[in-house]
Amino acid sequence: MKKVFIFTFAMLASVMLRAQEVMPKVWETRLSHKIHYTGTDREEGKYNYAASDKEMSVIDNTTGKVVWDKKFSQIASKLRKIDELIPFWESNTIFLFDRKLGKDQIACIDLRTGEGLWTTDKYQDVSEYNVTYIAEDDCFALSLKTSLVYIRARTGEELWSTSKFKGVVGEYHYDGKEKTLTMVNFMPSLLGALFTGFKNQIAKINVTNGEIVWENTYVGRAERKVISKEFLFDLDVANDKVFLRMNGMQVYDYKTGAKLWSAAFDYTPDKVVKKPGGKVHLFGVYGTVAAPVVDGDVLYVLDMTSKKSQYVKKYDIHTGQLLWTSKEIQGARVIPNMEVYGGKVLLQIGGMVEVQYKRTYRSGDQVITETGIVYQNVKPFGVQAFNTTDGSQAWVSERFKKGITNMISFGENVIVCSGKELYSLDIQTGKEKYSSPVSKGGVGKASLILPYQDNTIVVVGQKGISTFNATDGHLLHSGKYKTSTLEEVKGNILVMKTPKSDIAAFDLNTCKYKKFNARKGAVAMMSNGGEYVYVYENRTVTKLATK
Repeated sequence: MKKVFIFTFAMLASVMLRAQEVMPKVWETRLSHKIHYTGTDREEGKYNYAASDKEMSVIDNTTGKVVWDKKFSQIASKLRKIDELIPFWESNTIFLFDRKLGKDQIACIDLRTGEGLWTTDKYQDVSEYNVTYIAEDDCFALSLKTSLVYIRARTGEELWSTSKFKGVVGEYHYDGKEKTLTMVNFMPSLLGALFTGFKNQIAKINVTNGEIVWENTYVGRAERKVISKEFLFDLDVANDKVFLRMNGMQVYDYKTGAKLWSAAFDYTPDKVVKKPGGKVHLFGVYGTVAAPVVDGDVLYVLDMTSKKSQYVKKYDIHTGQLLWTSKEIQGARVIPNMEVYGGKVLLQIGGMVEVQYKRTYRSGDQVITETGIVYQNVKPFGVQAFNTTDGSQAWVSERFKKGITNMISFGENVIVCSGKELYSLDIQTGKEKYSSPVSKGGVGKASLILPYQDNTIVVVGQKGISTFNATDGHLLHSGKYKTSTLEEVKGNILVMKTPKSDIAAFDLNTCKYKKFNARKGAVAMMSNGGEYVYVYENRTVTKLATK
């Protein structure tokens, strides 16, 4: 009898496994070369590319047909193999680099045709980290050791160079009427030895001749994420003012560059998270300090200058006048989230921070190069609230001393996840409105919660996702998968990826998913709308439908 039961259970499990939908293939393209470099045009969705160090193919996203396939030596006679490839989708160009000990070859090619546009060995020590495409002017800004060089994208014609701007061009504002570029410099960690005499610099430059209109300094460290490349600061121009949001806010006069006021601090998340094993090429920790919050005419900023004590500060956004400083927040290593609602400033102390890395490690006889975007938990934990009127402490919750993933809000509902439980807190008092066990979703301990639509909590678990009603904490839907981590979210589609590179695309409305089993080390990229996933593995590119 026992054997019959086991057999029946095994058969049922097998049927359920087969019943789970596989992501349908839109097309699959086999290439003549291995894939070391990959990319997908997510904005326009016209092309994607795959390349080895000697050959490249560009593929039509709609049909899967190879638009062109060429050896690099066919494109530019001085290229034999490449050491780096950078696509610039907006200009339909690609930079190819062949490093040759002081005689680096750079070739710029047309993405759509594979035609070589121009080549040069004039510029050395150029990589993806010190090239910025200025879309509004169809030009490249190359940040070299001694100068900033401005060249035409399609011809390589050098328009001007200046030694008065050091470092890489970061966030910028292009003024088509004035023909000026207002920009912030930054220094990627990999290029630390390249820029001698580097200083924090914000400048306005005439793009017709390279003359500096004005320059000033800024407080903090301008950064870009090492893998996903998003800037960790914003630069905006409004009402004849330049607003630089970077660990606070700094405001400059747009015409003269004079600093009008500053509510900023310098902070670097050193030793918050340990580096992974193996040889680490790139490493960054993000989301350690909550962004400033603008609420009408006031600005709330977290001051993390000291690693032993921190404060919330309230400023008049027009004048920069400090209105109050809160009670000291002792011992917080990270404060990833700050919300302002209902007369309260809510702080999440500790919790999940984002870690990006690229490493090489040995597994048996194989040497594996891995890039990762993961989330790690940082202690200590807690939730605190301060009154917006005077900065006095309104309440402290003792509930979360053992753990927090993160905190999200839905109007008057503030939801905090401990990893095992969802808690809805009253903003005014900190008292619990309800608690709901994450285990009801059946997808393991929560690693992260996300807001979806107006009133849905998405729990990203160890083995899938589940959704809960934010008002009462009731379970809505659940989808159990293999041990996996969050890869991407676009629209109503969330992709999870296993350590062996298998992926599952979940519909956030139902938690049902479609899966695809890929080779270990495969790269997956989702289209901007979330309708498709492109998978690159060995010599094959596959387009999959998620819906």
